[in-house]
Amino acid sequence: MKLLTTILTVCSVITSSLVFSQSTNETKAKEIIEKAIKATGGKELLNSIKTLYSKSSTVMDGRNVNYITKEMAPNMGSFEVEYQGRIVYRSWFDGKIGYETVNGQKKIADQEEFKDKLDRKYIMNELSYLDSSIYSVEFIETDNTHKLHKVKAIAKDGSIINLYYDTDSFLLKKEIKENPSKGSFSTILCNEYKKYGDLLYCSKNTFKSENGDQIVTLLDLYYNKDIKRADFKY
Repeated sequence: MKLLTTILTVCSVITSSLVFSQSTNETKAKEIIEKAIKATGGKELLNSIKTLYSKSSTVMDGRNVNYITKEMAPNMGSFEVEYQGRIVYRSWFDGKIGYETVNGQKKIADQEEFKDKLDRKYIMNELSYLDSSIYSVEFIETDNTHKLHKVKAIAKDGSIINLYYDTDSFLLKKEIKENPSKGSFSTILCNEYKKYGDLLYCSKNTFKSENGDQIVTLLDLYYNKDIKRADFKY
């Protein structure tokens, strides 16, 4: 009986230690994300952003093209590829269904590509990471050599985003997205930040790929104007 009591006590201590560690890591992760929100404009500003427009330039298959994105809270969005002044590709989500236009033909897209849109509530990602109904988060480690805090955000569908925040500025410097069900991952670096109105936003990204890196430079960004619900209709 004494041995059984000892074993139960040890198990209880180990369980309590694990629970405490998980709770501590979650708290620290949220503290880092809160500081990132403050660094980019504050929670009040980020919560107030209900629409977001961006236009970026990059090189695709040796051609200069523009990427145009439009977003409307809670979960509508579109992505367009512009080449020589005309839209050559478009995909969009109306809040329930995803569509795409290829070679001028509209069609319902692969809905698997839009699965993460169903749970969206916010335009700005950091607000989503703090919402436990969308993500669970945990602090992983601090890389003192590269001065980065690593935070893991796990979505309801099991996909993972590893977030790397600067230890001084708390600005996001890198994110690695993992999709265990597909065995895929992608890496995005944030090279520069710029202020747009009151919002500090990443103005130059590097999309890492085994086929070569792609640099995307933000040309224009604005929020809370010139985007309507009708922009996302089929």
